[in-house]
Amino acid sequence: MKPSQSKKTYLVTGAAGFIGARVVESCNQRGIDLISVDTLKFFDERSEHRGLEFGQRVDLEHLFDWLKKESPRLDAIIHLGAISDTREASWDRLNFLNVHYSQKLWDYATQNKVPFIYASSAATYGDGQLGYDDNESAMNQLKPLNAYGESKLKFDLWVLEQEKLGQHPPYWSGYKFFNVYGFGEKHKHFMSSVVLHAYEQIQTQGTVTLFKSHRPGIADGYQKRDFISVHDVVHVLHFASEKPIQRGIYNLGTGQARAFFELAQAAFQALHLPARIEFVDTPLSIRDKYQYFTEAKMERLRAQGYTAPFETLEEGVKRYIQRLRQPT
Repeated sequence: MKPSQSKKTYLVTGAAGFIGARVVESCNQRGIDLISVDTLKFFDERSEHRGLEFGQRVDLEHLFDWLKKESPRLDAIIHLGAISDTREASWDRLNFLNVHYSQKLWDYATQNKVPFIYASSAATYGDGQLGYDDNESAMNQLKPLNAYGESKLKFDLWVLEQEKLGQHPPYWSGYKFFNVYGFGEKHKHFMSSVVLHAYEQIQTQGTVTLFKSHRPGIADGYQKRDFISVHDVVHVLHFASEKPIQRGIYNLGTGQARAFFELAQAAFQALHLPARIEFVDTPLSIRDKYQYFTEAKMERLRAQGYTAPFETLEEGVKRYIQRLRQPT
């Protein structure tokens, strides 16, 4: 008989965050051991973490000292930890956590020959005037609209430079997340998805409020985004580690833009209620920079062999709301 293969071990940063906790949940289901990195208090203060096994918990500020001391055997690093608030104005904070910290983790993965998978962001595309094509040769032309997007782009470009220098992990891939929604994001408050806001508005007032359109030819509520369920995001991250994807920075959306109006309708449908949607003016403070359309070009990821269909908006919203309604 062949000896049984030892279990895999993944290091996950941002493990107490929205997407990170769902990666932890999926690793629990797949029998993968974990080293979970985040601010330690986040692991215990978020009710949506009930039932999750985080494995070894490591405070993000002490990670590199811990790695030096423990020298763990790792099968992959999934780096999701970051300041993700698009309103964050402190470049010092963003540069430290989203750029410098990521660079140190990349260097560790390179030196220790650990596959490295990380989260970039569709915020790197800015207002979308240059489109949403994940062509790496054109990434240095992108102009993000905020400091968060700039920090994510800075790391993407640094990664590509490191690859040219031959200083990279054995396998690596980054993913420009589009509009991710799903269970486990309540702690994000203002930054949580429109799906959660819609659900909570229906519960409290029976209506959903959306922004009016301020562009000719676009109806109220028909501003569009590429909404992708966290369920699909987690599937792609596992695919990237198990295939594994050799290298590259890829879009991660569904490739299908959908209207906020359709999202609101899906929320009412999931609750078996007639749709009641109201419209308010887009605040002047964001009106000039408000995006009316985002849609990921997905050909490059598909070319890597990821052929699974993405959940439709209606399927994903139904799944999410059903889980929100379960007792915690």
